[in-house]
Amino acid sequence: MSWNPTQNPECPQAGTKDIETLIIPRARDLGGFEVRRALPSPKRQMVGPFIFFDQMGPAEFITDGGIDVRPHPHIGLGTVTYLYQGEFEHRDSIGTHQMIYPGEVNWMVAGRGVTHSERTSADTRTTRHKLFGIQTWIALPENREEMAPDFEHHKKASLPVIQDAGTNARLILGTAYGETSPVTMHSETFYLDVVLDAGAQFPLPDNHEDRGVYVTEGSVEVAGDTFEAGRMMVFRPGDGISVKAGPKGARLMALGGATMNEKRYIWWNFVSSSKDRIEQAKEDWKAEDWQNGPFRLPPGDDAEFIPISPELDRTRPKG
Repeated sequence: MSWNPTQNPECPQAGTKDIETLIIPRARDLGGFEVRRALPSPKRQMVGPFIFFDQMGPAEFITDGGIDVRPHPHIGLGTVTYLYQGEFEHRDSIGTHQMIYPGEVNWMVAGRGVTHSERTSADTRTTRHKLFGIQTWIALPENREEMAPDFEHHKKASLPVIQDAGTNARLILGTAYGETSPVTMHSETFYLDVVLDAGAQFPLPDNHEDRGVYVTEGSVEVAGDTFEAGRMMVFRPGDGISVKAGPKGARLMALGGATMNEKRYIWWNFVSSSKDRIEQAKEDWKAEDWQNGPFRLPPGDDAEFIPISPELDRTRPKG
């Protein structure tokens, strides 16, 4: 999701020596639909290149209900949408029209600028339905921030699966355990959907600088401490880390990669190593010049868009 709900998550330090930061996202109710934002947090902006991390749902919609995220812009990042339940209909300004279902990957690279929308399809709205998933934003390296926008979709069957006793891990992005995801990456990254049976242990990859875990279901144990669903743990570089599933098992997202060499600024849906570049993107969007300006509206979904509110306009990029 890209609606940027208000955030003020608690972010206490963990009591175990193995964890650098424990993040407890604060849930926001967006009209019956809950979003939990783990990144950025007051004490941790990024984990590797991951600069936003949102849990969407779980939610159940009655007939005619669903998600309607109107067209909005991005620069300097890539968005990763991964669902456990439900579906989205994605349209963007480079002409993509793509459905996404559980276990699949939508990877949209904004680069110098892209506009997209995300909606529940008309067919799905005819019945009661559920939505549960994760959306993350990945900051692009400085030399790729102004690349042409791009989009990739990968089916569930194309993603590598790593299996061990009580463990099933699907590699969404990057490299881990000798496997490589087919999704095109622009920096060192790993991102895994991990399902653990009760008591199963899962060692994190040891070949990445930054590593974190977000628990979506069940609980995990790290160095004798238990962490329930809705917690993100970021670990110290270089430490050998293993998490153990609780008595009901666990599902988690493991993420990380190389840290960025340059500072990143965030404002609304824009990410950049330059405050001036964000200010320019802001003015470009406010101009609403869909014919000659740098932003276009998505074909097939160009009747509305999300404007910059006066309150938001008075804020400045944060980094």
